[in-house]
Amino acid sequence: MSTIIESLNWRYATKKFDPSKKVSAEDLATLKEAIRLSASSYGLQPYEVLVIEDPEIRKQLKEVSWGQPQITDASHLIVFANKTNVTAKDTETYMNNISKTRNIPVESLSGFNDMINNTVVTLPEDVKNTWTAKQTYLALGSLLATAAELRIDACPMEGFDAEGYNKILGLDKKGLNAAVIATIGYRSEEDDTQHYAKVRRTAEELFTTL
Repeated sequence: MSTIIESLNWRYATKKFDPSKKVSAEDLATLKEAIRLSASSYGLQPYEVLVIEDPEIRKQLKEVSWGQPQITDASHLIVFANKTNVTAKDTETYMNNISKTRNIPVESLSGFNDMINNTVVTLPEDVKNTWTAKQTYLALGSLLATAAELRIDACPMEGFDAEGYNKILGLDKKGLNAAVIATIGYRSEEDDTQHYAKVRRTAEELFTTL
């Protein structure tokens, strides 16, 4: 069995973290790089990622997270905030990044730029908001898989008040919205969830080969 399958079998949505154990700076850097390298539609990465360490901020966020202890007990809180409105300026910035990274003329990317503008930028703002929010889940998946490989526990969470997060973190002023969050750290010995058998549909039920 490959190590990735072993790691995915090992991981679970940790409900109780050991607050005395912290993720090292080296491992945190690896997790951040995994998020940075995550797939996204067109490679556009229409989101920002906040790593929350400040205990006072996390106390405030716990109040708008239904009081869930993971928010303050985990080593770090990761907030994936999607851009609520992708504009032509965003695609221009992306084209300039491609041009610089690949050492090619930005003019040669005009077709790609037009395609994104025509398929994404022209969408109604509420549709774009939904589309960009979906992109954050791809990055979340990269975080979860990489954390499992490092034997770092994680808990993906949708149980929070996005408007509360936006207000506390000033996201709405930046054209951002808290789409999904995750806590990372190390499981508490008192977390009974770690002993539960993993429940998934069988391969025969899940997959269809045509």
